[in-house]
Amino acid sequence: MKKVDKIHKAKIMGEIRKAGSEEYETSWDEKGCPVSKKKSEIKKGRTSRAKGARFELKVREEMESRGWIIDKWSNNVDLNEGKLVKAKRKYNPFKKMLVVGTGFPDFIAFKRIGTNCEVIGVEVKTNGILSKEEKAKCKWLLDNNIFSEVLIAKQGAPKGVPRDIPKEKSTRGKKRGQIDYVNFAEKYNKT
Repeated sequence: MKKVDKIHKAKIMGEIRKAGSEEYETSWDEKGCPVSKKKSEIKKGRTSRAKGARFELKVREEMESRGWIIDKWSNNVDLNEGKLVKAKRKYNPFKKMLVVGTGFPDFIAFKRIGTNCEVIGVEVKTNGILSKEEKAKCKWLLDNNIFSEVLIAKQGAPKGVPRDIPKEKSTRGKKRGQIDYVNFAEKYNKT
């Protein structure tokens, strides 16, 4: 019992030190417990979210210039129930508003081909890497014929690619900030 009390006391004292430190910012979660985060990490998160939003706009503009009609996808896949559900809105306490755009994938794109329309989903990732859950959602969307294909938009390689990469896999010569589109079914061999 004394050991548990010592561990609990050490944890509480650590949180108190963080709360009083200039290096950390303390907020309260929904249960009323204090949560301390490093200010430098908060800034990194803010800048990476802004970078992702700018890249998302860039992808949208490029696809529209290629003749696609783009809109935000406001649905999500519930893997437990195996169906499409309306995406939940997230509350932003700083702006005091609900944020739209939490659907998966990010965009739905339409393009007229003759008398028919092609409908695809576009997920925007700056690094092009999907999580395990996102891969399962993409597979479900393709298996249930929601989209004819799902594209993953990622940033092209910046200048200065290391020389040890084989020539056929090298991204040398690509412009910085170029957008690469990867077909989900081809990359992960899931049809």
